[in-house]
Amino acid sequence: MELAKAITKYVRISPRKARYAADLIRGLSVEKAAIQLQYSALRGGRLLKKTLDSAVANAETQMNARRESLKIHEVRVDPGPILRRAKPRSKGSSVPVNKRTSHFTIVLTTGDN
Repeated sequence: MELAKAITKYVRISPRKARYAADLIRGLSVEKAAIQLQYSALRGGRLLKKTLDSAVANAETQMNARRESLKIHEVRVDPGPILRRAKPRSKGSSVPVNKRTSHFTIVLTTGDN
């Protein structure tokens, strides 16, 4: 079983929101996953599609695999560093604003298994 992998780091979307799109494609074939992400209204879907396309290109280059025979083995959305900002509030105070980032990992395998 050969694996092809693509990682996208420091994507400016909350991991919680990106995991909704990741759950849509978990365990699907590459063709169905690409269609699912393309027509999804989720912003995370658009960002995950780029990582999926990169993983497919890696599989075609490194393993000489055909796109039709590839299947998603693993989809992971991990938290990245948090950009901490402050928002001014009344009476000179402020509240924290956390701008979260994500790391996407997509692992593909040939459809043998």
